[in-house]
Amino acid sequence: MDTQSLKAFVSVAQSGSFSQAAEQLHLTQPAVSKRIATLETQVGSRLFDRIGRTISLTEAGRTLLPRARQILVMFDDTQRALSNLNGGVQGNLVLATSHHIGLHRLPPLLKTFTRHHPGVKLDMRFLDSEKAYSGVLSGDLELGIVTLAPHPDPSLVIEPVWVDQLRFVCAPDHPLAHRPVTHLSELAPFDAVLPGELTFTRGIVMQSFAREGLTVNVAMSTNYLETLKMMVSIGLGWSVMPESMITDELHVMTLDHPPIERPLGYLFHRHRTLSNAARAMIELLEQAKAQQRTLPA
Repeated sequence: MDTQSLKAFVSVAQSGSFSQAAEQLHLTQPAVSKRIATLETQVGSRLFDRIGRTISLTEAGRTLLPRARQILVMFDDTQRALSNLNGGVQGNLVLATSHHIGLHRLPPLLKTFTRHHPGVKLDMRFLDSEKAYSGVLSGDLELGIVTLAPHPDPSLVIEPVWVDQLRFVCAPDHPLAHRPVTHLSELAPFDAVLPGELTFTRGIVMQSFAREGLTVNVAMSTNYLETLKMMVSIGLGWSVMPESMITDELHVMTLDHPPIERPLGYLFHRHRTLSNAARAMIELLEQAKAQQRTLPA
């Protein structure tokens, strides 16, 4: 059972499509089909049912999938352990980050990293934080630099680096901008535009209102903070925004309420051998954390 066939199987199972799997693996669709056929011959069972354009796992496929993932993670882990022996910082580093962190937090770190470690090929994937967590858990990602979950899986090592102060904002011509707003209850009657329902940031905001016995009328949502800022600036509702993104397009409301904060940081799988490249990136992240501690309050 070769790893290339297993990778093809896992990719088809995750995407539900031979063509998408071929695109992800940089192969032709016939090549992916051939690898699946080879694997089916090796295990002696059909792994996918193909009904029209719909592809679904058979019972044998569902049994093999978690084991295939484990085999691939162990194989990658072994490769990294052997590569680490020479002490060099090289090879591939697959990491995920959010658009916001990638734009507002990572550029100086990435500049330093690529300058010091030109032998590393960075495979950066811009994902929602929730998807990054899943990718690290499944072994598809070595490192995530994202908004941290309030209750992470115990298999993950979670390390905070930055803290985003979220400020309540609206458009300068919004009704809330023309009067003093001091309590969350004054926001509740108005439409809100917030990050997507399953995001950690949305959960933090909703919990703040729930503790006060309040509900939030979410009129619109998007997972992209830049889009969210635009929606607020044209008057579609109030929202919360990291301080780093606040400009003259937004009116900041001063509430008599503890600051809403969201922790940002990195995560990796507790039982995975990190590559020297990942360790070098973590070292830079820890330096960034130390710098945050020395900044004046």
